[in-house]
Amino acid sequence: MSSVDDRRDVREGYRNGGATRSLNDSLEGEIQAFLIDEDQLYTYDDLTKVNPVTPATVLKCLQVRYSMKVFYTHAGCTLVALNPFQPIPDLYSLDVMKEYHYAHQPQEFKPHIFIVAEEAYRNVRGQLEPVNQSLVVSGESGAGKTWTSRCLMKYYATVASVSVVKSQDTVERIERRVLDSNPVMEAFGNACTLRNNNSSRFGKYIQLQLDRCQLLVGASVQTYLLEKTRVACQPANERNFHIFYQMMKGATDEQRKEWKMSHDQSFVWLPNSEKTIEEDCFHETVEAMVHLGINAERQGEIFRILAGILQLGNVSFSSSADESQPCHLDAKSKDFLQRAAELLCVPAEELQTCLIVRTLKAGKQSVLKPCSQAECSVRRDCLAKVIYAQLFEWLVTFINNSICADKSTWCNFIGVLDVYGFECFQTNNLEQLCINYANEKLQQHFVAHYLRAQQEEYVSEGLQWSFVKYQDNQSCLDLLEGSPISVFSLLNEESRLNRASDAKAFRVRLEKELCDNANISWDKFSKVPHFTVAHYAGKVGYQIEGMAEKNKDPVPPELISLLQKSYNQLLHQIFKDNETESQIKKGPGKTTVVSKFKNSLETLMKILHFTTPHYTRCIKPNPECKPLTFKKEEVIIQLEACGIVETIHISAAGFPIRIPFQSFLQRYALIAKHIKLGGHSVVLDLEADTCPQRHVEKILSVALKHRCLSEEHSTLVHCGRTKVFLTQVMLDLLEDQRKKILSHCAFTIQCCWLRYQRGRRHTHRQSATLIQAVVRSWLVRNRVRRWNRAAGVIQSTWRKWRLLLKSLAEAELDDAKDLVEEDTPALTPVVRERGSVQLSTIPEPVTVQGWPMGLALASAPSMTVSLTATGFQKMMSVIASLNLPSRRGEYQVKTNQYTEELASIRAQPKGSVKLHCQRSPLLYADRQPDLKSDVTGFNEILLEKTL
Repeated sequence: MSSVDDRRDVREGYRNGGATRSLNDSLEGEIQAFLIDEDQLYTYDDLTKVNPVTPATVLKCLQVRYSMKVFYTHAGCTLVALNPFQPIPDLYSLDVMKEYHYAHQPQEFKPHIFIVAEEAYRNVRGQLEPVNQSLVVSGESGAGKTWTSRCLMKYYATVASVSVVKSQDTVERIERRVLDSNPVMEAFGNACTLRNNNSSRFGKYIQLQLDRCQLLVGASVQTYLLEKTRVACQPANERNFHIFYQMMKGATDEQRKEWKMSHDQSFVWLPNSEKTIEEDCFHETVEAMVHLGINAERQGEIFRILAGILQLGNVSFSSSADESQPCHLDAKSKDFLQRAAELLCVPAEELQTCLIVRTLKAGKQSVLKPCSQAECSVRRDCLAKVIYAQLFEWLVTFINNSICADKSTWCNFIGVLDVYGFECFQTNNLEQLCINYANEKLQQHFVAHYLRAQQEEYVSEGLQWSFVKYQDNQSCLDLLEGSPISVFSLLNEESRLNRASDAKAFRVRLEKELCDNANISWDKFSKVPHFTVAHYAGKVGYQIEGMAEKNKDPVPPELISLLQKSYNQLLHQIFKDNETESQIKKGPGKTTVVSKFKNSLETLMKILHFTTPHYTRCIKPNPECKPLTFKKEEVIIQLEACGIVETIHISAAGFPIRIPFQSFLQRYALIAKHIKLGGHSVVLDLEADTCPQRHVEKILSVALKHRCLSEEHSTLVHCGRTKVFLTQVMLDLLEDQRKKILSHCAFTIQCCWLRYQRGRRHTHRQSATLIQAVVRSWLVRNRVRRWNRAAGVIQSTWRKWRLLLKSLAEAELDDAKDLVEEDTPALTPVVRERGSVQLSTIPEPVTVQGWPMGLALASAPSMTVSLTATGFQKMMSVIASLNLPSRRGEYQVKTNQYTEELASIRAQPKGSVKLHCQRSPLLYADRQPDLKSDVTGFNEILLEKTL
């Protein structure tokens, strides 16, 4: 690959000398020629295409685009966002989100904040190191950082929540809670200032947690330096936090009665309450709190605490004539104090005592000392500030517990950083110093990561590069936080002294210790002690008076003890949990505000260092926040302060994408393996050849030739010593080739899998058919064998049965000679088993055979029955079937069967046997029965079955 000089030749007329190059006649001519064609300036979506790149050309291009209602413009690796100061709903609709999310190349679309969001999201999906992403949104107060952060969160909550893996209820719950954390935190942490109606008075870093499928599963919020002094002290023409005004305007009559806030009551700590802004939406805040899981009871406790703070602000103190006596409270102040005590759920007498009397420790003894009027006001303000600060901290913790996912469920994150913008007011104190220090740290991160680190890396990797000069703010950071002597170190020493701070003495010490630093200056003729710091965004003067006291952030221990006794459960919980912390802070060596803020910023910088940053520069077009009004003076200062021109220079000639050789080979080696050039595959043996640079060049050569790109396009990439340097165009080209190859491989795998599945199903069907045939044949064989065994058993049983019938029939032959014999023949075992009946009228019974049914009874008027044989039930069933009357003593059967003409059937009965007079098989059946008797014998009896 060739060096970057070919790409730099196009701009060598204006790039030499960097951003500080003097405007000679030739350059002036180029600028004028460029600015003449204003109709085409709005078409420059990327400022790297502007030629020549100067503050004037960049400013003019942004102005024309702003007038055409185009608010986003690329500036190399940075996105420039101009605040329109009016709603543009169609620009952030759901359809627009989907359009950028599903676009094959989002960079080909118009510049938008969604392009930055989608690029970060695709980096997570691509798992390119470092995988975790950070979206840094910076700019002045009122430039639109909060709105931009809100759009980013809404975008991720939309595109990262569309899932069929999880239930829709779970997805909606996570998405809704993440989004609802915004209005709650803005209500409690934002306020209306001179420069912005919705200014963030705290910094926050929101981590959107993604699982392995890049789906949103949770979020966490880390906050920085809440401006709690605003609770008790509001600058001129500014307001308190939004939540207080929302309560005043949105509370119902019942709520006002509960909070002891009448309609005609005014509050000292609520200035400019007549001003109405869009953020005064109480019902939206309450609804968001409900979605986050804050129930009505807990909400009532929160709003009673806030109402108590407002009542405290109306309490005023009057000095006593005797200095040994505490200050007095007038009737109204006592009434306000009583209301505050009831709302805070503490005894009114103890609250008043804590405000007007302080407790001094003298060894193990405690001494009570009355406070002056100023000290009473300070203690009142301190109580309000510590309550609100701890309430805000509890709220952030509750939100994190509500939306944060378990560590085992997420593996990557996308961070959104929204901090307060650079501020410069007529009176600036410790709050503005910390805010501007945070902006200095972010600017230094941008300079270190992009302006300086990239250029140094180009040189170390062997690229022919001429350094572009840029504004480095390291000297300003050394002034503020350097070691061993800096503004912060001197301020901490002053704050740790167990005495009141002297502003003039502290100014003298600053001037003595830091006189060698060019970034600090003093106005010797000013009556108010102050110092001026030259920040990257301009000079700011800071008032020294009260700075050390704010840095101490003292909280009287008796106030903490009082709040710990509150029977407001939330207030009691907040200060009970912080009891240990408050005890630690009692000594003179406690942690100061500056030290705590510095440590939290260091933690944030470490997170940003191990993530891939994406920069969005929000620009405020005019200081009055008027819609579609562009003031050049205001914009040019911001462009020069944040280094936009230098960024464009480096981005135009540099390579924003840098990938190590091994990572590049692991990701893109398949391009050379699967693409055929001239009908032949490219051989890429990673094991045989130990030179990774040669493999990288083969891959890039294959990719360029396959896309039929000329040698001019070879400047889109450069191989260094250990890394591959790519432009976004070349990265998109490689990703496009990789996706096509992966899609082809996936299609091939799917086809092979389908063929395998079809063959497997065919084999399964054949196997099933064979198994079914074997089982059916086995079942048939078993059935036939059972049939054969059953047939054999039937045959054997039938033969035995026939023999039995034959023997029985022979035993009952109609031989009268056998019947004449005196001795009754003995019964055979078979006959005994079948049963017999003895019928007689003489003492010795005569046996009458009971089976087969050849037995017939002659007609007899009477019969005496005595049963002395087995088979009684069978013989009873026979008698029952004969339907004989059971009249005792009316029937008689004679013993001589022959004389009574009783005989048996020789033939074997088959089926039903019907006995009729004419066709009876019995002997002498043609004889007529006795018509005089009631029983006619067997002539009219139908025997349906035999025993």
